[in-house]
Amino acid sequence: MAQSALVVGATGIQGSAIAAQLVERGWAVHGLSRNPQDQVGVLPVAADLTDRDALGKALEGLAPTHVFLTSWLRMPTEAENIRVNGGMVRNVLEALRSAESVRHVSLVTGLKHYLGPFEAYGKGTLPQTPFREDQGRLDVANFYYTQEDEVFAAAERDGFSWSIHRPHTVIGKAVGNAMNMGTTLAVYATICRETGRPFRFPGSAVQWEGLTDMTDARQLAAQVIWAAETPAARNEDFNIVNGDVFRWKWMWHRIADAFGITAEDFDGTPHPLEEQMTDDAPIWADIAQRHGLAEGDLSRLASPWHTDADLGRPIEVVTDMSKSRKKGFSAYQATDQAFVDLFDRLRADRLIP
Repeated sequence: MAQSALVVGATGIQGSAIAAQLVERGWAVHGLSRNPQDQVGVLPVAADLTDRDALGKALEGLAPTHVFLTSWLRMPTEAENIRVNGGMVRNVLEALRSAESVRHVSLVTGLKHYLGPFEAYGKGTLPQTPFREDQGRLDVANFYYTQEDEVFAAAERDGFSWSIHRPHTVIGKAVGNAMNMGTTLAVYATICRETGRPFRFPGSAVQWEGLTDMTDARQLAAQVIWAAETPAARNEDFNIVNGDVFRWKWMWHRIADAFGITAEDFDGTPHPLEEQMTDDAPIWADIAQRHGLAEGDLSRLASPWHTDADLGRPIEVVTDMSKSRKKGFSAYQATDQAFVDLFDRLRADRLIP
């Protein structure tokens, strides 16, 4: 039986990288999103994951062997996150039941599995770093856990295998994405260069001095597809990061170099991007007009709140990848190069000058 994929959230940072690698490997790929975009080799499916009936109609006639779940909606409270995001996973898997075609479901969540949801992010009693899959769940409500439970229940009912993937902050390209540190920092650096403002680290002393890691979207995609094709990886949960560690006091200067600006050393006081960029929408619109950029709406490119949450954490975050390494996943990506590659792509796509 030929392998065919349904990538849910195909226009996002994670989904677009997964879809692109699947196409490169010769898969038949359908990409589901609310507002599909042109993606080479991807057949678009337009649907709202929260509308069960409309989703069922949109997926009617599709019979994917593999489903890749990368989509979520940010809601005002964690209770709403649980209701809405758990429901979206359930709606997709129920809509595909009648086809009886699904052999494997991959779910992408993240390190909030260990750090807690936004309402309790990095607070309370947390597992020791490096985070490991056998540390289990926190004793707190978390929509990631609900999404997992929906996959587990459907797998038991319908007989498919599954894999769970937990990236750290993902570096990749997507417009209109709610969690987009790489593009946010590119936009911020561009504004600093164009206005002469200082390029100030927005986060905490712990993040400036401590060790951390990140996940290139291409690295995430490689692991997700590896797990879907590897029998030993079925019905397992995996952390996924690039494989290197760094300190922001080093990386901040590398990012500045990529934009031809000078990075300020951290002065011990956080300077959140939400504050620094509060009045930057008209500045960005002017930059976009002067340079002929493809997107002049700052809110479609930058997510300061998410970058502040990551760079403002009061604890060091390092992620263990031994579990997938032992099972044969060997891909690696240097994080500074991941940023440079992203910035080059943003320039090529006329998203930054």
